[in-house]
Amino acid sequence: MSCVPVVDDGNEVCANCGTTASNTVKLKNCTACRLVKYCGVDCQWAHRKQHKKACKQRAAELKDEQLYSQGHERLEGDFCPICTLAIPLPVNTNSVFNTCCMKRICDGCDIAAKKRGMNDCPFCRTPYPDSDEEMLAMVQARLAKKDPVAINFLGDRFGKLGLQKDMRKAVKLRIEAAELGSIQALFNLGHAYYFGEGVQQDTAKAVEYYEKAAMQGCPLSRHELGCVEVSDRGNYDRSVRHFLISAKMGYEDSLESIKETFMTGLATKEQYAEALKGYQNALEEMKSHDRDEAKRLEY
Repeated sequence: MSCVPVVDDGNEVCANCGTTASNTVKLKNCTACRLVKYCGVDCQWAHRKQHKKACKQRAAELKDEQLYSQGHERLEGDFCPICTLAIPLPVNTNSVFNTCCMKRICDGCDIAAKKRGMNDCPFCRTPYPDSDEEMLAMVQARLAKKDPVAINFLGDRFGKLGLQKDMRKAVKLRIEAAELGSIQALFNLGHAYYFGEGVQQDTAKAVEYYEKAAMQGCPLSRHELGCVEVSDRGNYDRSVRHFLISAKMGYEDSLESIKETFMTGLATKEQYAEALKGYQNALEEMKSHDRDEAKRLEY
């Protein structure tokens, strides 16, 4: 029997034996591709060899549809909780992370607070820690509450704050943080597996973590997927699709990657123009007087 897409026309049949759906016979979709239906596990196994190629192809198409259609909006944690604007990328270099409340404050709001004479956290008003010991105590207090941001933060700080460097333990903490919902931890795990930091190098595993983070709005993960497509697979079409998404989210490295690809004739003029316009729009949406002031002062 040929493998054809199932049409919900009231006359559905098992792809293997031809049994028609009825009140007594319930057909179930192939969970991987959803192209065909079966009346039972035996028929699914019997039809497997015939269906395998089409199933694999369609499953890959469905995965790509999900991969490229999701994650076009910035992460919730990428927005400053004071001015509510998205923090310019990369976030780490354009904001201050406060261990008291685990919030990132954009440089603009941070410098504005200091100008008003505020010498504590602009968000929760907690005094800043005076030492690594105090900072570590703040982090540990959040750890006790299973805060995924704090767990991921601690995973990044082995070798600092008086902690002995231990990459394996750092990876374990990142895994825990990712399971609790930290998207930044997913990116960090992708980085660890791609470069073999604390784990055995595994590009496939790295891509798996990057994809999970990218589909939830992590532009750096999206950019890394584009880089992997070029450097490891030589697939410029797929890489440009990734770079387009992260460029439109305001990531300059992605815009430059598309520009380079365009200059070598492997991306179209239209793709570069789309990326440039999207990047400029993203920058415009992130602008503020206080941020401009912070940049002028090289804050």
